[in-house]
This record gives sequence, C-alpha cells and structure tokens, in this order.
Amino acid sequence: MSIVIWFIYAAVALAAIIFMGLREFHMLQLNGYKTPEHSWWMKKNYKRYIFPCILFLLQFIALPFSPLKWGTVEITSDEPVPNGDYTMAGYEMIASNKTLSTFIFSAICALNLLIIIANKPGKKFKKPFKYTARVKRMLTTFFILIALIFVGAFFSADRAQVYGGTRFTNNLPFIIVGCALYLTPILVPLSNLINKPMETAINNWYINDAKKKLASMPDLHKVGITGSYGKTSMKFYLSELLSSQYETLKTPESFNTPMGVTITVRRDLRPTHEYFICEMGARRVHEIKELCDIAEPHDGIITSVGPQHLETFNSIENVINTKFELADCVKAKGGKIYLNNDNEYISKKAHEYPNAILYGVKEGSHYRGSDISVSDRGTEFTVTAPDGKSCRYTTKLLGEHNVQNLLGAIAYANGTGIPLEKLVLPVKRIAAVPHRLQLLDKGGGVTYIDDAYNSNPSGCRAALNVLGLFDACRILVTPGMVELGAKQEELNFEFGQEAAKACDYIVLVGKNQTVPIYNGIKDAGYNMDNVYVADNLNDALAKVQAYQTSKKKIVLLENDLPDNY
Repeated sequence: MSIVIWFIYAAVALAAIIFMGLREFHMLQLNGYKTPEHSWWMKKNYKRYIFPCILFLLQFIALPFSPLKWGTVEITSDEPVPNGDYTMAGYEMIASNKTLSTFIFSAICALNLLIIIANKPGKKFKKPFKYTARVKRMLTTFFILIALIFVGAFFSADRAQVYGGTRFTNNLPFIIVGCALYLTPILVPLSNLINKPMETAINNWYINDAKKKLASMPDLHKVGITGSYGKTSMKFYLSELLSSQYETLKTPESFNTPMGVTITVRRDLRPTHEYFICEMGARRVHEIKELCDIAEPHDGIITSVGPQHLETFNSIENVINTKFELADCVKAKGGKIYLNNDNEYISKKAHEYPNAILYGVKEGSHYRGSDISVSDRGTEFTVTAPDGKSCRYTTKLLGEHNVQNLLGAIAYANGTGIPLEKLVLPVKRIAAVPHRLQLLDKGGGVTYIDDAYNSNPSGCRAALNVLGLFDACRILVTPGMVELGAKQEELNFEFGQEAAKACDYIVLVGKNQTVPIYNGIKDAGYNMDNVYVADNLNDALAKVQAYQTSKKKIVLLENDLPDNY
C-alpha cells in the first residue's frame, strides 16, 4: 500500500512542479534569460514565494511525524511493531493510525493542489510564454534534474532505520519529492546556468554566421542607433526617410539585442539592401560595444541619455559611457556620429568627437529646428542645415519632443545626399510608432493616447505636454516608471506632481507600485477625489468609462508594465 501512496503523492507533486516550473520559466524569459537579473527579480518579488515557503514548512513538519512511510518491515524480535509502522503483510497501516495517515496524506496532497491552482494556465499575459528552441533545451535539462530527484527518492526507501532489532520503514521518499517541488524556483535558473556553455556556443555560431553575411556585403552602409529613449522612434523615422531613395532594412520592433540583430541579418538581409539600420539597446555596461562588434556600423545616432535601467547600470555615468560606445566605434572607423544637442548629457560630451554632427533646437546645432508649432492635429517646424538652407516640415506626430527625433532622421538622410525638400513628403507620411504617443480614437467620446511602451522621466513630461494640447477632459492612466534604481521613488513622486497640473482625473494602476506617484499628487494639492487606484488595467479602463463629463475624454495610457512586474 505504501508504494501506491507514494506514487499518488509523486504524481500530484510532479503536476505541481510542471505548473510552477512553467510559470518560473516564463518570468526567466521576460528577464532576458539572465540568471543574475532573474535572481534580483526573485528577491524583489519575494512575496510571491511566501505562500510556497509556508506550504513547504507545513509539509516538512507533517511528513517526519506522519505514519506515511515506505520500506520493508522486518521483525527480528518478539517486540511489538511500534505504532505508525506497517506490518509485514502488504504494508498495511496499524488500525489505530489509519485515520491519521489518511488525514495527513490528504492534507499534503491538498497543499500541492493549491500550488497547481496558483500556477494554473489560462491567465492572459501581455507577453505570452514562447516555447523557443532555447526554452525547449532548458525544459529538457529541468526535467532531467527532476527525474534524477524522483529516482533518488524512489530508491531512498531502502534506507530504513533499525531500532532494537526491528527494521522500521521511513518517509524519506516523500521528503525528497517535497523538496523537489518547493525548490522548483531554484531549479529553473539552475537549468539556465547548466545550459549556459551550450547556449553561448550556439549563440556564437549564429552571431559569427551573421558577421559573415554582413562582411559579404561591403557596399552595405550600416548605421547604429542607441539612446536611453527615442531609439525605436528614430529607427522608424529614419527608415521612412531613407526608403524614399534607398533599399533599406531595419531591425524590427524592439529587436535591439545581439540575438535580435543576428536574427534580422540572417533572416531578412538581402544583397539588394543599401542601408541597414540597427537599433542597439543596453541594460548593462559594454552591451553597446557587443552590438557594435556584430554590426560594425559606419555611422551612428545617439538620441538621448537619461536615468534609464539604473538598477542594472548603477549610475548615470555608466549609462553615458555605454551609449557612447557607439560613438567610439564610429570614430575609430572614421564615420560620423549624430548627437542630440538638446540632451545635456550628450552635449557635454560632444566635444570629444570631432566627427560629431549635432542636431536639435539649441543654438550651435548643425541641423537646427525652429519656428515649432504644436497642436492636437500635429506639428510643424523648420530645419536649417549646416549650409544655411532651410525647409518647412509638417508631421502628424504629436508633441515638440518628436521634433528632436525627426531632426536627427532628417540630418542623417540629408547627409546621405537626399535634399531637404525631397524629405518633405516622407516626413509628412510618418505615422506614430505603436505605443509611443499613438492617437487611437475608439469612439464613444473617448480618444486614447497610447504611450504604453517603457516610460521614462523625459517621456512622461513629453506625454503630459501632449495631453495638455487637447481641449477635453484629460485623464491619465499609469502604473508609473520602473528600473530607475535608487531614484525610482523620487522620480515617480515628481511625476505625480506634474500629473496633478495637467490632468482632470488620474487613475493609478497597482496599489504598491504607485505609492510615490500618489504622494506626489497629494503633495501638489490635487483634489484626491479625482484619483483612483486600480487593481489592474482592466479595472482602470472600466473606471475611465464610468467618469461622467460633458467634454470628450482624452485618455493618456502612460506605460504598461510587463508581466514580471
């Protein structure tokens, strides 16, 4: 009977391991498969592990003292079998302990079922778990570890203890399986660490293959784009302008990692392409250099430097130096680096690069924007080139801040030989990048400004300025900003103060995450009756719909945190 009980227990535990493991692998995937970053994330989100830890302790307390045991009972003396062991004939429990054994076994299985329920599939994630080739390899390693633990647990039953000539059964198999279950959050990153040498070798093969393909196209002109923010918008704008005259390829969406660039080159690059626009993202020091070693850009554009990803960069100085790794690469190759002169961190460092082309609205910019006119229908501005020529542009993009990225794109396109006047129509055709101040009219008297992608202090201010352009009931929906390190609370507090000046209603998403924003709003003397703290985005949007107002509603969706927040 004991072996049957163990197999029932093991089956339930295995199901719980699978459910919990898949959820942990999803979080590891969202953390970029980086074990240190995932470990930091686990520490930050320790509350999600409190419940499993309590169940782990309860199970560990219950099992050693329970009559649930397994092993050969060998009577070698006339002493009676102690209460709680099994008889020789079929491992039957002593009658007086059957009820207790059944209760403890049922309770432990119920605890494991709670783990299954807590991690059951069906929840709609913003970014669903993808069973990539890498994930499949990690899952294989993970299940090998689990299999070894279960086999060890099965054979541990032979380690029965002997007391006074009587060989008693033990509950070690149950304890080992219980350890496997509740240590699953550790076994998941351990699987990643075990696979790391293999994954590095596989990635290097793909990267080297992409390098060979790039090297086989000596006439292809490569331009790298980086920045704390604005790099994806710049990539889309520049692609639109260059495509008006050249065959152009850009890294899609947010493919700005080594493997993202590698996939783009191997999958999409063709011999007919004349320009390759490579977006370069970084969360740590030297990650831009790593991308430069792959793409080897001839020219570069740095859109911005700011307090982004400070939790991994640790300081703004590290952010600056990492972004300028692109400038160093381009300088060494004799190319040009286009720098946003309106960014204080960039302008202070620009003098170190004699090959720099400055763009911005500030005096001293080689490509200077002026006479900027902003409305809820779009933006108009004038660009003056280094040779003194000027041209007037119109765009559907909202906000003065978009002029900066358009200036950079116009500057680079003009530098390739496209006259300013030939860029007027391409600039006019440029549409908002999805989730970056994208205007969405949903009807029913509600228009959304979708700025849900990766918010930052500068972007928040720009988005609030755009919201202020509209003569309407202005509503902000936001979970706040993240990955700002030690400055996160301070910057979110300031965001709350600024939001209080621009909004008629404010809806905060998440009770814990938005405390600094709430405090900033309150500190600004805002009417707190117009502030609502929602549990999730659906709750927030329902509240927006419930607001009664005579004006049309303009709703700014500022940031949308991924599933690992």
